[in-house]
Amino acid sequence: MLVRNARQLLTLQGPNRPRRGAELNDLGVIIDGAVLIVDGIIREVGPTRRLENLSMARGALEINASGRVVLPGFIDSHTHLVGPPPRFPNPGDETGFLTYDRLIRGEVNLIGDMSSRLLVSDAVRVLKDCLRQGTTTLEAKSGQACDEPGELRILKADAALRSGPVSVVSTFMGARFLPAAEQLRREAHVAWLCDHMLPLVARRRLAEFVDIECEEGAFDLEQTRRFLLAARQLGFGLKMHASQFWNIGAVRLGVELGVTSIDHLIYLDDSDMDHLANSETIATLLPGGLFHLGYQRYPAARALIDRGAAVALATNYNVDTSPSPSMQMMIGLACRRMQMTPAEAISASTINAAHALRRGDHIGSLEIAKDANLVILDARDYREIPQRFGVNLVETTIKEGRVVYHEPDIEWNAA
Repeated sequence: MLVRNARQLLTLQGPNRPRRGAELNDLGVIIDGAVLIVDGIIREVGPTRRLENLSMARGALEINASGRVVLPGFIDSHTHLVGPPPRFPNPGDETGFLTYDRLIRGEVNLIGDMSSRLLVSDAVRVLKDCLRQGTTTLEAKSGQACDEPGELRILKADAALRSGPVSVVSTFMGARFLPAAEQLRREAHVAWLCDHMLPLVARRRLAEFVDIECEEGAFDLEQTRRFLLAARQLGFGLKMHASQFWNIGAVRLGVELGVTSIDHLIYLDDSDMDHLANSETIATLLPGGLFHLGYQRYPAARALIDRGAAVALATNYNVDTSPSPSMQMMIGLACRRMQMTPAEAISASTINAAHALRRGDHIGSLEIAKDANLVILDARDYREIPQRFGVNLVETTIKEGRVVYHEPDIEWNAA
């Protein structure tokens, strides 16, 4: 396959590490660029004139991206993909939306007795939307059950989804907010996770990462440390929900333990930012839920970037609290509400998000020997993504060299 004549080809070429500071603005743009794909892998990247004259390009399936933007497939490194159906407020509710407390701190088992088949079918609907929106890889967390049968059902659903055209990376998150009635059982819950669930999930190879909510009212620093150390001993990658509502020192703990990413990060101080800047930990920022729930405070992306932290963006997709799977929408919010430039937001949604999933060596940029995950936008300039917020600009999504989505043509008869 030869994707050619891109008005702007955003390669994001660079060293195999997360981008920081000024590097986030370097998208490696090639004007009139092309990508040559062989067996699902990128074989050549460069100007169209050079690539179309290569012997390997002769007879290739050609996709003409003339007048369009081509960039790596978006990577959504934080979602709650498999979960319950949406919940709605009672008739007459003044706001028309449920509050975060009512959504998150309610029942322990949100999926109830939903069958694995229903969980998978609901998730497939979301993944189809992801492909339409240009997302080719995403992370999916459990945590909507907090008991053994429910958590295993979610993780098994994740496994069933991996055979589809979106790469699904599974995270076991049995340690999330518990309802008020369950708060006194946190110590017992952590012991159960460390002694039983983590070994079980590891033995069945149901998850690559673990995640824990380290917050006031959720799990404290010592409980978090115990959980993450037990998980690391079993070979899991480590992630944290932290500083979403309070600052209890979670960032310093996460950096000390070498977690792959710390997510949310709304309440930070200067020391937290410096710790992140001087570490390999990715700061994953999630504006979607804040917008949906009407919050006014957003993460200090500008300060984090200026200090040198590695920043990623993700949707935090959740059917109730952040129901949009659109990375384009997250880019728009990042630019409007978190003072990121369009280039920074794209870097955070591709190459840095790939590193937040420990996959920066083979996805996240358009470089030789990487997976051929591309998105073609019906746009003349990448800066249209935040400018035209709420509009899906994706014309074509290519996953490992195969077209998995192409926008249907609209018949237009001009008068």
